[in-house]
Amino acid sequence: MVQDFTLHTHTIEFDGKYSAAEMIAAARHAGFHTIGISNHFIVHPDVHRTKMYGAAVAGGYQSMYSSNFDEVLEKFKPHYEDLSRLQAQNPDIRILRGMEVDYFPSTQWRDGFARSYEILKPDYLIGAAHFVEYGGTICNVHDMAMVDAKTRDEMLKIYWENVSRLGNVGLFNWLAHLDLPRKLGLGVSKKWADIHEDTVVSIANSRTPVEINTSGFRFDSTQPYPCNEIQKMLAAYHVPVLLSDDAHNVGQIGSKFDVAATILRENGIKNTLSLQKVLDFREKRL
Repeated sequence: MVQDFTLHTHTIEFDGKYSAAEMIAAARHAGFHTIGISNHFIVHPDVHRTKMYGAAVAGGYQSMYSSNFDEVLEKFKPHYEDLSRLQAQNPDIRILRGMEVDYFPSTQWRDGFARSYEILKPDYLIGAAHFVEYGGTICNVHDMAMVDAKTRDEMLKIYWENVSRLGNVGLFNWLAHLDLPRKLGLGVSKKWADIHEDTVVSIANSRTPVEINTSGFRFDSTQPYPCNEIQKMLAAYHVPVLLSDDAHNVGQIGSKFDVAATILRENGIKNTLSLQKVLDFREKRL
């Protein structure tokens, strides 16, 4: 196998389609010796007023959003207890308790997150940027597709600033799907190349790993997240990487890891991480 673990997965308690037990069984069937369950940790006082929250309610996955830290703790406590129970029942496969975290730059958020971390004690943290704060509110990256070009460019600049910040805050074992707006066809023109490189340099200086996320193949059959151009920058600046599937259902576990591994080699990436090296970054956080 090109990588014998998968750590970026989601379950039905949040916005996945299957239970943790079903995802674990799928990982075993795929030949993985370790699976990490990393549901969304998204906490912001205005999150219930965003456009995406209405879509989440309609889709039945509103549990991924919380307006305060007590609310998110009530979701993660039983979820992590379930994962601990499943580990006891499945000693042949290692089950890790992770979370995919949207970082918001405020003292209140940092204090609330530190308290949550001490209570939940996750095995690892994935840094993600699904939102930008713009015009006095927070907007999901999907909102960028519904505004005028000038506003969209301003939002995209904020997005890339947020991605740079994720490495610099020193919280995360690695960073998720760097060029997420590409899902909507945004931020892909050559005019963004300098900002992409500045972001990669910032991440390299922070020594934070980056995932090569095969969920990108679901809308672009030729390349994962991040795109080939950014992968070449990651190679040039020796940023360590791992493969992630961002699996929301059992069929996505380990999806196209072999294809992604070939693309990594073609783009010059050699600094790939073992599971232990991924988890060792946790000791440097908080």
